[in-house]
Amino acid sequence: MSGLLHGCLKTIGSLRIALVILFVSVGTAVAIEKAEYTVVEREGRFELRQYESHIVAETFVDADFGVAGDVGFNRLFRYIQGNNRKRESISMTSPVNQQENSEKIAMTAPVVQQVESGVWRITFVMPSTYTMESLPEPLDSKVKLREEGGKLVASLRYSGDWSEKHFREKETALYEIIEKRGLKPVGDTIFARYNPPFMPPFLRRNEVHVPVVR
Repeated sequence: MSGLLHGCLKTIGSLRIALVILFVSVGTAVAIEKAEYTVVEREGRFELRQYESHIVAETFVDADFGVAGDVGFNRLFRYIQGNNRKRESISMTSPVNQQENSEKIAMTAPVVQQVESGVWRITFVMPSTYTMESLPEPLDSKVKLREEGGKLVASLRYSGDWSEKHFREKETALYEIIEKRGLKPVGDTIFARYNPPFMPPFLRRNEVHVPVVR
């Protein structure tokens, strides 16, 4: 009986290892464009970053932390998966055609969540190949496109679950670092998620961001 139990435990252990390898492989095999930045300073899991200007698709959700993240993510994901309108006209030929179709937009990282006037703002960074003019118009009126300028951001990286409790703990830790370094916050705290929901929490890349000035 003990031999059978030992064999089962060994099999379960092997399965866990195989699943971890699978999740890591999936995460690295899918090349996802990330928001561009330059690291100005680094110490442990803290980084001071200079972000380039970029375009985001944004939506606002009036709900608690967890629900807002889910609702906002799904709304924006539908937009990049085809819930958008692309107008095309072809001239100098006969006939002149005008059509509406769906365009899929590549996923980028991170998914960003921040609170503004008590309402959560969720954003996806748009791929760098697009401009405001070339991005298709969202069909959902709750999804908007916005160009954001470059900014200096204090960032603290951590792994684990996506709970508000975990996020607030890291937010407090980041503000302590900001104060020690003589930086001045100039914007709301941002929660950044880099991984899909199926990624085990201990393998996730999460970050807390705060826009700052020296």
